[in-house]
Amino acid sequence: FVFLHGLDAEEDLVGSLASMSTNERIKAIQKMPETMKKKREIRNKVLQEITKKSRHRGAQHSCCAQCLQGAAVSFRRFGNSLSEHFHQLRVWHKTLKIIGAEFGTSVLSYFVFLTWLLNFNIFSFLINFSFITIPQFLAAEPNNLSFTGLELFTGAGYFQKTVLYYGFYTNATISKIENGPSYNMQLAYFFTVGIYFLICFLILLFSMAKFFSRNFINPQAFSVHASKLLCTWDFNITNEKAVRLKQKNLHTQIKEDLTEVNKEVLNFSVMERLLRVGIHLLAWLASLGTAVGACTGVYFLSINNLELFMKGHRNDLESQTAMLVLPVIVSLLNTLIPFFFSWLGHLERFQTPGQHIYVTIARNIILKMSIVGILCYYWLNIVAASKSQCWETLVGQDIYRLVVVDFIFCLLGSFFGEFLRRIIGTTVCVSLGLPEFDIGRNVLDLIYAQTLTWIGILFSPLLPGIQMIAFFIVFFVKKVSLMRNCQPPCKVWRTAQMMTSFILLLFCPSFLGVLSVIGVTVWRLKPSEECGPFRGLPSMFDAVAEWIQILEGYTASKWVVWIYQNLITSELFFFILSSLVLIVTYLYWQIIQGRKTMTELLRKQINN
Repeated sequence: FVFLHGLDAEEDLVGSLASMSTNERIKAIQKMPETMKKKREIRNKVLQEITKKSRHRGAQHSCCAQCLQGAAVSFRRFGNSLSEHFHQLRVWHKTLKIIGAEFGTSVLSYFVFLTWLLNFNIFSFLINFSFITIPQFLAAEPNNLSFTGLELFTGAGYFQKTVLYYGFYTNATISKIENGPSYNMQLAYFFTVGIYFLICFLILLFSMAKFFSRNFINPQAFSVHASKLLCTWDFNITNEKAVRLKQKNLHTQIKEDLTEVNKEVLNFSVMERLLRVGIHLLAWLASLGTAVGACTGVYFLSINNLELFMKGHRNDLESQTAMLVLPVIVSLLNTLIPFFFSWLGHLERFQTPGQHIYVTIARNIILKMSIVGILCYYWLNIVAASKSQCWETLVGQDIYRLVVVDFIFCLLGSFFGEFLRRIIGTTVCVSLGLPEFDIGRNVLDLIYAQTLTWIGILFSPLLPGIQMIAFFIVFFVKKVSLMRNCQPPCKVWRTAQMMTSFILLLFCPSFLGVLSVIGVTVWRLKPSEECGPFRGLPSMFDAVAEWIQILEGYTASKWVVWIYQNLITSELFFFILSSLVLIVTYLYWQIIQGRKTMTELLRKQINN
């Protein structure tokens, strides 16, 4: 009787499980206090019961349903295989794990930022190449200039008559078939660049929000770190190399957490505090004075650079070599002065490595953005007002040379700053030891290079492709230099907020400054009369105004005209929009403050 009762209970259990959905059935079986063998038996009986019921009801799949199911399975398999292939294409995935295990999250944050910028430039290149360059190939004229090889460094000569620069693009409507579809190059150029910057704005905004929520609002900061010892290990790892790498990574993370917990607060006397404040003030005066001197030199050198252009475009070696003077001097300043800033930081003796890095980054950002500001003033106020036939191409060539020479100096910086420093520290002066990876200097090199790329997109649409190749090479050069020449940081520390800080610096002042430069160029400067898609117009934006005038004659396009007249060109609309954004921002700020208060209360309850 007991046996029969047990069979009835098991049948009822199987019947109830068979009536559940797949997810509910899996969870119910997992929660059963039975052995794995017993759970498998129950699962197999449930599957048999489901099959029996489906046959009993005669619910055979139709041919169409079977085809759809087969197609869905094939599509899912294709998606999984495609995902695996894309994962294999990320050649830096394993490298990032090794760097994080060997050198900690502080150095890892630089390489994560570099890969983020690399993906960003791939996206930029694809957009510009698809909507600007490919249509221009259909209307391109043959290039009669000879290629000498020096153009790879100067960007002049043969490249001047290619799709690399603004001046080569036509202002005509491209149509290969008579009475067929046409492609307005003016509108394509304007809207591609405009929509690209809008997408960049949104990507940067959402990236800052994502990294902020991941790092600043960090649940681990309010939990006990014992969970890292007891619950972190992944028992699916069986490969010996993967096990050692995971051990190193876990070891580094625990050291970082312990450093954060055991942070010492040094108490200084009044005289020691005054002395430290005096040293900081002197260091800031020295760094600001150096930046002002560098900007002054760049300004006067840029004036001489324009005079060289105005003498005529000779293709001889002397003329093309002279074009490299300005980018070489600028890159030399951007390479040597940050070493001076790092030396000042060591003299100041900050309490934590984080303070040293953030102060160094602040000084470098002042230097590099000031130099970029001087160059933008030179391009928009002096070059644009010159008597050149195509001033946009001159600006594009200048930016191309700056990008290429900065890339070369970045590689030289790895050689002289890390390789030779290792040789000196291990043979000549052993007390120096191996160098540490300078995060602040290297990060600002990336932000400076990306700023140049953004400014140059309007004048050289394919510049993101060049920067993409440069960042790819820099990643592996820096990786090899780091592994061979550098030692892990002497003071291990956790850098949860670093990636957020890097994106913030990229957004402001870099991206916002670029938007102001592009805005002045598009709305206020007169394009060249003899080159480019906007030739003959009072400003680049007038191409849109002329297009709107054409649309006024079409009844189906009245809504576009209404949006342009009542929204885009309306100051009232942007005032209302800005007010709404400020109100929403204030509300979110209050919500965050309330959540912080609640978090503190919950934290106190947990401690109690």
